[in-house]
Amino acid sequence: MTNAPPIPEELWSKVPPDAQAAVAAVFLATQRRIDVLERRIADLEARLNQNSTNSSKPPSSDPIGVKRKPPAPPSRRKRGGQPGHRRAVRPLVPPEQLDSSTDCKPTSCRRCKGPLDGVDPAPLVHQVAEIPRFDPWVDQYRLHRLTCPGCGASTCGTLPEGGSASCFGPRLQAVLATLAGAYRLSKRQIRQLAGDLLGLSISTGMIAKLERRSALALAEPHRELAAAVHEAAVVNVDETGWREQGRRAWLWAATTPTATVFAIAANRSGEVARSLLGDRPDRTVGSDRFSAYNWIAAADRQLCWSHLRRDFQAMIDRGGVGAKFGGRLLGLSNRLFRIHRKARDGLLGGATYQKAIGGLERLVHATLEAGARCASERAAGTCSELLRLEAGLWNFARRPGVEPTNNVSERAVRHAVIWRRISGGTASASGSRFVERMLTVVATCRRQGRNVLDYLTSAFQAHRAALAVPSLTPPSVGSR
Repeated sequence: MTNAPPIPEELWSKVPPDAQAAVAAVFLATQRRIDVLERRIADLEARLNQNSTNSSKPPSSDPIGVKRKPPAPPSRRKRGGQPGHRRAVRPLVPPEQLDSSTDCKPTSCRRCKGPLDGVDPAPLVHQVAEIPRFDPWVDQYRLHRLTCPGCGASTCGTLPEGGSASCFGPRLQAVLATLAGAYRLSKRQIRQLAGDLLGLSISTGMIAKLERRSALALAEPHRELAAAVHEAAVVNVDETGWREQGRRAWLWAATTPTATVFAIAANRSGEVARSLLGDRPDRTVGSDRFSAYNWIAAADRQLCWSHLRRDFQAMIDRGGVGAKFGGRLLGLSNRLFRIHRKARDGLLGGATYQKAIGGLERLVHATLEAGARCASERAAGTCSELLRLEAGLWNFARRPGVEPTNNVSERAVRHAVIWRRISGGTASASGSRFVERMLTVVATCRRQGRNVLDYLTSAFQAHRAALAVPSLTPPSVGSR
């Protein structure tokens, strides 16, 4: 007699003996199909419920109503600055930079109307800032063409030394490039702003031509910074989607303590990551768990704990036996950030900090091992993957300059993401070169505390004069 499948006995007894084998086979095949479909439904429901709190999806993709942080009890404090907060005061312009200074003295007492005289040794200072109407300097060169009375050949005059062959000077070119690269204005908006604010008439085609010239002038500083990234001891890296000529591309960002380098590539492969980061053996790379970074040894990585928290939240949201381990790991990550903040703020000494991190490391390891053995396939897979990369979880506590998150690169990429959403990407390879080089200059100047407009002006002046463009690479960018 064929072993009965797990169906009620009263139903199985009604199946003829010669048909029981076929019925059992059909039942088991159906049950296996149901199991497959249930797993697929669970997977699709998990995907449907993904948002920025439990996946790598950006917050901009969240539907209305998604709370990015656990709900907190409402604060009873009033809106605005709280008692004891540091007052924000606009710094006064130094006396030598003032255009005028007027002493305002009272002539009579506000109470008895008696006459007043003298000087207040510490008067109140009230400064009013204003900008003048912009009237651009326009230099005209009249190039005369004269005919030789002897041979009849005509000769045209040339520009004097220092005269620009372009119709727009280097500082104006720098202003237009800054409006695009630092403030994400479109070519049409730049044309309109040039007319409204500067009183200049300029076509969108000329703006595009100036952007190509700007990209050419910034080629060498960009190359130097890219080479410096290869030598940096600590690098954070991230990537985001881009579009070039209507096709999918990827924009990469590599950030060091003193520089940020952007590159637009056709794909998201490990080869692109390697070309951007280089092969320095003794450095630490901060990133998420994307497979393009798997060529880097786990001991030389710092996995982003902010991304890991999303993975833990996803384990919780999927429910089942994996939710328990997701909750434990999320709680341990909360403790990790509390310990790290105390150490950063000087509230936790070095030895105490290392002891606290060591205890936390053991708890995380034990939780991951238990989670890797649980019945939830997705949760077990996440825990097993983290055990494989465990050496890259704790470098922030052992190596100077390493942070537990990849926030520095994510913040750098955010500017590019907004630019992409506004512009839709770039229409050509030359447009991509302008974007990646301008993003590099803007982000690096911000990290170094330099004025973007001043640097671009000096760079374009040097390029027009066929001189070396000023470097953005500090001498110490590659040192520990």
